[in-house]
Amino acid sequence: MEAASTWEVLLLGLVAILVILWFRPGIRGAFQHAEQVKEKDWKGFLIPIALVALFVIILLAIA
Repeated sequence: MEAASTWEVLLLGLVAILVILWFRPGIRGAFQHAEQVKEKDWKGFLIPIALVALFVIILLAIA
């Protein structure tokens, strides 16, 4: 596989910036909502992340 050319890297960077700007209102609202929540739900965040990491480790072990 060839390395990406300069224009492809620039286009990918532009797409990444546009996606960040597109999701910015939702991200801002999520942060404001998170500040208002008194009890944080860390299990609801950490368990899916741990399951994905475990799945990736299993896939790497199989390959």
